[in-house]
Amino acid sequence: MTKLSFQLYSARNYPPLSDVFATLARAGYTEVEGFGGIYSDLDQTALDALKADLDRNGLTMPTGHFGLDLLEQDPQKAVSIARTLGMESVYCPYIVPELRPSGIQGWFDFGARLQKAGQPFLDAGFDFGWHNHDFEFFALEDGSMPMDQILAGGPRLSWEADIAWVIRGGADPLMWIEKYGPRITSVHVKDIAPAGENADEDGWADVGHGTVAWDRLVPLLRNTPTRHFIVEHDNPSDLDRLASRSIASFKTY
Repeated sequence: MTKLSFQLYSARNYPPLSDVFATLARAGYTEVEGFGGIYSDLDQTALDALKADLDRNGLTMPTGHFGLDLLEQDPQKAVSIARTLGMESVYCPYIVPELRPSGIQGWFDFGARLQKAGQPFLDAGFDFGWHNHDFEFFALEDGSMPMDQILAGGPRLSWEADIAWVIRGGADPLMWIEKYGPRITSVHVKDIAPAGENADEDGWADVGHGTVAWDRLVPLLRNTPTRHFIVEHDNPSDLDRLASRSIASFKTY
């Protein structure tokens, strides 16, 4: 059975992190995905302590998110963080609206920029790629999507596919899995609440309790190079509920 990881951004409102690790371990998780807010500013002593805390709870961190600023401004620090925490795949997760490119060439060039930023990781043997949201699926002037141009501009980039954001962008995840399946190395497993529900959670739902057809999608994604399935919820009202219900649902796929 495929292991299910947990994106720690989902637990950012439930500190301390040591308690989050214990909660996830009790729920049956053995992997987590990190994000810049928990390690980008740590010195080596603090990173070693974070790794020890993971170890105490029987957790590993095979994947992690790193902001473009750190990737471009201090790539060796980013590589060192990834090595200390035992990562194998690293993804750049986002670019704020005011810094996003426009047009076909702009997004193509952004893909090239990402690949250049990730080159130290590629050279060191890591998998490196982009994590999508919805804005990569708004059509450009020729009918292509920013996601097409990003992957064309960075031919060595992997894709961490956030399927629920693909859907929220108005795109068909089945088509995108068929088109770029060989580039997918990790998948965010999140769910979308039925229309009008879970407004206090920004319309997201625990995995298996929303509208995303994970029972159809997971078998297809297992036929891609995907190594990690990672549960995420951008604004959960109950961490224990999210962790336990999501892993229970995933075991049925």
